[in-house]
Amino acid sequence: MRKRSLTVPVVDLVADLGESFGAYTMGNDAALLNLLTSANVACGFHAGDPRVMDATVRACVERGVGVGAHPSFPDLVGFGRRAMDLTPDEVRTDVLYQIGALSGFTRAHGTRINHLAPHGRLGNLVVVRRDYAEAVADAVEAFDPSLVILMQEGEMAAVAQERGLRMAMVGIADRAYEDDGTLVSRSEPGAVLHDPDEVTRRTVRMVTEGVITSRYGTDLPVRTDCVQLHGDGPAALELARRIRGELLAAGVGVAPLNEVLDARAQAA
Repeated sequence: MRKRSLTVPVVDLVADLGESFGAYTMGNDAALLNLLTSANVACGFHAGDPRVMDATVRACVERGVGVGAHPSFPDLVGFGRRAMDLTPDEVRTDVLYQIGALSGFTRAHGTRINHLAPHGRLGNLVVVRRDYAEAVADAVEAFDPSLVILMQEGEMAAVAQERGLRMAMVGIADRAYEDDGTLVSRSEPGAVLHDPDEVTRRTVRMVTEGVITSRYGTDLPVRTDCVQLHGDGPAALELARRIRGELLAAGVGVAPLNEVLDARAQAA
């Protein structure tokens, strides 16, 4: 296979999938899969169940989409977005449990877990809490140290770098950022952006220029290996199509996560 030119930016397109549960259906996974190169698959703690996990992994394999684990706090009612006073050891074992559950389905469908992306409140806290970041790293090291951890700048990135774990920096297309690079809390107005023009423009700039503007107007330097898309909501699928199309029009290649990281390593 011919290597991509390293002068052309390359990104992975990832979204959270498998978040239906029982009779409850969420998102348009089938259509979104046609736009993605990777998927964060819910592991049953905030969403997903054995049937949904099985069907989601099967669909990813059929379309050549990389499978990642999307572990959460044990918060099915709150969709993993509520604060929970877990100990670091509870975080470690809960994450390890969820990776193990998903790995049963990846093995059954002839693939493997490629990456891990902490979900919701857990994903927010590993940015700022060293003990939680270390707990996630412990779980990854125990299961498979070659897993790529999707993250933002902060404690998780620092721990991964110290331990030599593989990491990929994710930019979230439709979320507002604070001046320190963290996401604006969903409890605050304006945390989620809805204007498709604004979201698309920010995403292209994030990838091509390495800059995101905070909610207070500060330009922040960012590294973007993955662009996080969303498939839930009436206009989400059309927005995902538009973002992918505008990235391609700007000369950005869309590629699986490992290819993106290999290209970055070669460029360095």
